[in-house]
Amino acid sequence: MLGDLRTTLDPLVIQCAVTGSANPDLERHPNLPVTPQQVIDEALAAWHAGATVLHLHAREEDGMPTQAREAFARMVDGIRAAGCDAVLNLSTGTAGGRSVRDDRLQPLELKPELASFDCGSVNFGERIFEGDLPFLRRMAEAFQRSGTQPEIECFDTGHVGLALQLQREGLLPADPLVVQFVLGVPGTGVPATVRQVEHLRGLLPAATRWSVAAAGAAQLPLTTYCILAGGHVRTGLEDNLYYRRGQHGTNAQLVERVVRLAAELERPVATVTQARELLGLA
Repeated sequence: MLGDLRTTLDPLVIQCAVTGSANPDLERHPNLPVTPQQVIDEALAAWHAGATVLHLHAREEDGMPTQAREAFARMVDGIRAAGCDAVLNLSTGTAGGRSVRDDRLQPLELKPELASFDCGSVNFGERIFEGDLPFLRRMAEAFQRSGTQPEIECFDTGHVGLALQLQREGLLPADPLVVQFVLGVPGTGVPATVRQVEHLRGLLPAATRWSVAAAGAAQLPLTTYCILAGGHVRTGLEDNLYYRRGQHGTNAQLVERVVRLAAELERPVATVTQARELLGLA
């Protein structure tokens, strides 16, 4: 049966989330890239390892997260100057709570191919990540103006419903949507399980391009499941700082493991050209 995956499933898009918006704590997490140059270097290493999409958060020189347009521009320019042709997926998040509402949308001024679209409000650790409907509409309009494909981040069931509502209103693209289920984040109460993935998938049209970002130890088992089930995968230090229990990982190591898993499970890994086609960017 696994041999049939070569013909029945799309090539696997591997996305690497290089660094998130957590405060730098290099004593606990020595491999997390926090300076702009470190983020660039780690992004390039992940690309060389097989990632065709790079999810990027910007940081200032002191390592603090930021949504400043200029910080994203320096990072994008540095990655492109090295010859990297991967899809760059820029974050429109809150920079760890430092940026709110429309200030979060600065990266869209760079007209990226792809950017994250967090589709609703959610408890996020000890704080609230805000995404009320009026703001979501403004954000969707900003995506349309920039010509950027939204990667719709769904942390819970209601976020899927909001995405479909915005699609009906003409604010999100027609099918196939590009959706990522973000599961197992502390504070959300949403488990990183196969049952949860299948519940969320069942609410969306069959043609939806879907992937899973699973936090911590859940990353590896859900990555394996997504390879088998026809989804796409996200790995990287934003979601999981360890290669295995007690051993810190690097972005390149985590991507290389996904490439090996895909080979063992006989699912081809997408080229950058194929990734752009699958994500509606070509």
